[in-house]
Amino acid sequence: MKPIDNFYFDKDEPIKSCLLALKEIISNYHTEFEHRWYYKLPCFMYQNQIFCYLWVDKKSGFPYIAIGKGIHITHPDLIKGKRTFTSLLMIHPNEDIPVKKIYELFDQVIALYN
Repeated sequence: MKPIDNFYFDKDEPIKSCLLALKEIISNYHTEFEHRWYYKLPCFMYQNQIFCYLWVDKKSGFPYIAIGKGIHITHPDLIKGKRTFTSLLMIHPNEDIPVKKIYELFDQVIALYN
């Protein structure tokens, strides 16, 4: 199994299903997104730059979307912390994924690329 596939399939439920759903949601956002294993992360590239990547928080165990250029937008659900490039959107694996919110955030970020 490829490392990018292993990232998703070595997780336990409900994390695995949540990450696989996020992968589809993100991939469906833009036809130019390229899903790639980059810096040992499952990244979604846009214009040859990291648009976002998926990961699992070690403390909470929740998946999150790390949004590249996310520090340049403001939203109450984004966690900036001490990061200089990304902001995080935590996703609760046992709740409905907030697709509309994700796409609204992505709309703001994609405008920074154009």
